[in-house]
Amino acid sequence: MIQLKRVYEAQSSEDGFCVLVDRLWPRGISKEKLSDVLWLKEVAPSTELRKWFAHDPEKWPAFQKKYQEELQSNAAFLELKALAAAHRNICLLYAARDEVHNEAQVLATLLKKVLKKA
Repeated sequence: MIQLKRVYEAQSSEDGFCVLVDRLWPRGISKEKLSDVLWLKEVAPSTELRKWFAHDPEKWPAFQKKYQEELQSNAAFLELKALAAAHRNICLLYAARDEVHNEAQVLATLLKKVLKKA
């Protein structure tokens, strides 16, 4: 099962294996608080794509397409796919305020497609 959660929400044992998928460390969160979380920053959108998108809902369709294109040649995405296949529950953590228009949503959608095929 793939779950999504804002990094600012309390973690629970039901979350499973947690992976932070943001390129930047979340503001106001200590590294100790997330000591049991894998930070896979290389799977996040490139700095250029992240800045262009700026969580603008009107750019969401184009962002999804561009981000998926980036992921096709992203070694960290291969690592994330392997982690998702190896763990029964995986939780993608993100810092964005917008819970609908963020990179974790794109990653979850792609992972679900890949895992269905496997």
